[in-house]
Amino acid sequence: MQLFSYFRSTSSYRVRIALALKQLEYQYVPINLLKGEQWQADFLELNPQGRVPALKTDSGELLVQSPAIIEYLEEVYPQPALLPTEHAARAQVRGVAALIGCDIHPLHNVSVLNQLRGLGHDEAQVNAWIAHWISQGLAAVEKLIGDSGFCFGEEPGLADVYLIPQLYAAQRFKVSLADYPRIRRVAALAEEHSAFINAHPDRQPDIPSVG
Repeated sequence: MQLFSYFRSTSSYRVRIALALKQLEYQYVPINLLKGEQWQADFLELNPQGRVPALKTDSGELLVQSPAIIEYLEEVYPQPALLPTEHAARAQVRGVAALIGCDIHPLHNVSVLNQLRGLGHDEAQVNAWIAHWISQGLAAVEKLIGDSGFCFGEEPGLADVYLIPQLYAAQRFKVSLADYPRIRRVAALAEEHSAFINAHPDRQPDIPSVG
């Protein structure tokens, strides 16, 4: 498999975690969003939207959008499972993932922030926008996840795949997690788990070198 990714992309980070949890090998293909490589003709032939992640499967299919890619991985490589077996429990996990993926992340996507700047909002206003939506979303997540272990049990699953990259974004934008003890518990567990460690932006080959 080939994963077209950018080290700091939240949605790419999700896919990297899912691949790591399922212990799947892949080739990392960096797409530098800051340099505009997503708009180059060869990449647009793969993904006309010009976004990462994109995954080329072992059999050659090209998949886009992190939820679809993660669903594919869950269906084709079902173990270890990212979802519980009981229907209502599966829906609860998917609900938290969707809350993050649909209601938090899109509102601080770089394209949204650049549109705000283009409309004349200064950086203080843009940062206030980011903090509002991340904080509001995480407050809801805090109430929906469990009291022990990862989001929904002793083993990480789909909700954790979405939550941990969102916390990375919260840290980048200096959004405090002080009011979210359950979320901080999950974050601490992830910091000790090899799949989350290996998927972290700081561990990716395209992270800019310092100095």
